[in-house]
Amino acid sequence: MEAPESEPAGRALRGRVAVVAGATRGAGRGIAAALGEAGATVVCTGRSSRTHPLPSDYDRGETVEETADLVTRLGGTGVPAVVDHLDPARVKALAERLADEYGAVDVLVNDIWGAELLKGGPADWNTPVWEHDLDDGLRILRLAVDTHLITSHHLLPLLVARPGGLLVEVTDGTAAYNAAHYRISVFYDLAKVAVNRLAFSQGHELGPHGGAAVSLTPGWLRSEMMLDAFGVTEENWREAAAPPDFALSESPRFVGRAVAALAADGDRARWNQKSVSSGELARVYGFTDVDGSRPDIWRFMEDRERGLDADPHEYR
Repeated sequence: MEAPESEPAGRALRGRVAVVAGATRGAGRGIAAALGEAGATVVCTGRSSRTHPLPSDYDRGETVEETADLVTRLGGTGVPAVVDHLDPARVKALAERLADEYGAVDVLVNDIWGAELLKGGPADWNTPVWEHDLDDGLRILRLAVDTHLITSHHLLPLLVARPGGLLVEVTDGTAAYNAAHYRISVFYDLAKVAVNRLAFSQGHELGPHGGAAVSLTPGWLRSEMMLDAFGVTEENWREAAAPPDFALSESPRFVGRAVAALAADGDRARWNQKSVSSGELARVYGFTDVDGSRPDIWRFMEDRERGLDADPHEYR
């Protein structure tokens, strides 16, 4: 489903270069698409490719070329790049290519994940660390944390090449929420808290160079894998036999528009080191999801935990 031409207004990011690391599917594809809506050149990285695929943790059909094509259809310039972000040599080669072709990068989005299957479903959650498969747990951390560190190490020199660069660390849960809640398993919990902290620490380092780092979480994301799990599509997702909170789910484009809004904000430095959600930024910037709504499941959950009579329809 393509977004209305009014989202975001104009072509605010025309001439900007963005790298979305982990753009094959899910939030990464939604972020790349929304940056394309705003006119950016978007380098879309991932392991799944039509031509030279790298071993992936998922056996799925989405490719980085599809994402790049979507970016171009929406008004930007999509550039596919096949990269394994656990391989420092490949990420270094990407950085060298970007330096040669663009000289600098304006936006870097660290969205690499790849551990959805390792995380398991609800029946696997709350498994104690001593019973959890150790290899799977350590793989979760490598995919969620090592990839981000490797990518930042090699690409942030391009981000600080000119003032105003934006780094977005994509995670699950705000820093405040994750600090007060156990998240699925010790390994998953540590991974998501670590990514929030990465935005804080990298923001400390980027600030003196005129850059900003933000930790961003979507809400309940209707990724391709999530839609498949419920046996629905983006067109009929409301028919899913899902828990009631799914009514507040969001398309990947919603968190993408959050990134585009941050990137287009001349005062984006005010968000440096902050942890925010797509719903929170929608209230600030006024963007909507593809259906014109503004779902905010994190605010809904906070209000419900405070004992308020929270009606989901009032949070969309």
